[in-house]
Amino acid sequence: MQKQIKDILIEIGEDPDREGLIKTPERVEKAWQYLMRGYKQDVDSVVNGAIFQAESDDMIIVRNIEFFSMCEHHMLPFFGRCYVGYIPKKKILGVSKIARIVDMFARRLQIQERLTRQIADTIMECVDAEGVGVVCEAQHLCMQMRGVEKQHSVMTTSAMLGSFRKETETRMEFLELIHSGSKD
Repeated sequence: MQKQIKDILIEIGEDPDREGLIKTPERVEKAWQYLMRGYKQDVDSVVNGAIFQAESDDMIIVRNIEFFSMCEHHMLPFFGRCYVGYIPKKKILGVSKIARIVDMFARRLQIQERLTRQIADTIMECVDAEGVGVVCEAQHLCMQMRGVEKQHSVMTTSAMLGSFRKETETRMEFLELIHSGSKD
C-alpha cells in the first residue's frame, strides 16, 4: 500500500521525498488499516457471548452512538450518530455490543443505507428480537467538500424490522424516544 500512496503523491504533484511527506505512506497505510478494521471482524467475535436470558419484553434503546465510515463511491468520510432500539423476546444483548456492531459495519467502505440495514439485521438475528429499529443520521464529506458543497446537509436512513415495521405505535414510540432530550 505504501508504494501506491507514494505514487498518488507524485500524481497530485507532490514530492514524496520532502521532509513532511517522507513517512506519509507509512502513516496512511496504518490509518487505513485502522479505518477499515471492520473487514477483519465478525459478529461472533464482536458480540463475544454477551447475549443474556431476560424476562424483559420492553423496548431497549441505545441513542447517540457516534460512528465514522468511508463512502465507497469517493472514499471520503461520512460520520454521524446511530440510534438502535429493539424489543427482546427472551434474550438481550450486552449494551456495549450494540455500539461494537455499529462500529464493525461502519469501519468498512459503505453506503449509509446498507450500514443501517446491516446493523438492524445483525441485532435481529443475534437476539431473535420481536422487532428492531435503527436510524442513522450522518454528514457526508463527499457532499460537503466536493460536488454540490452543501455544508449543513444531513442524511437520515432507517431500517425497521418485525414489530417496528408492522406496528405504527411501536415505530412511533421508538422515533419519539430517540429524539427526546436531543440537543438539536
